[in-house]
Amino acid sequence: MYCSPHIQNDVTFLVCSGEPEVDRTFDVMELAEYAKKQKWWKRLFGKNSGPVAEKYSVATQLLIGGVSGWCAGFLFQKVGKLAASAVGGGFFLLQVANHTGYIKVDWKRVEQDMNKAKKQLKLNVDKPPREVRTKVDEVQSFVKKNIVLTGGFAGGFLLGLAS
Repeated sequence: MYCSPHIQNDVTFLVCSGEPEVDRTFDVMELAEYAKKQKWWKRLFGKNSGPVAEKYSVATQLLIGGVSGWCAGFLFQKVGKLAASAVGGGFFLLQVANHTGYIKVDWKRVEQDMNKAKKQLKLNVDKPPREVRTKVDEVQSFVKKNIVLTGGFAGGFLLGLAS
């Protein structure tokens, strides 16, 4: 749909049409009404958000990236500590239960299963699936288009981990 503003009697209208060659019908609506009908994220970001570099200054990009990176790093640190405590506590309880005789662990079988899993992982590492390659390409494209924002995020993430 193609839209263009027109002014008539001091009122701004938005005239929209379909494909110019195919459809010659026009809808006339007041610009204020059109803006009210738009979703909030379309009003904020536009139809195609595009690279951040086109919209904000370098300082704003660094600030947005740094703050969001710090928040992500801080949460990663807290969740990581919780997960490490849970896994470590689980192994500790397993060892206590094994030592006191509540359970009997066949450690040779555990070792065999771990070696089998290592071999399977080594076979699958040689050729990653197509979905993984596609996502990696998308991430690389985003980083290249928004290098300042990404740099701010990385710095903020490291600061969040350290705090």
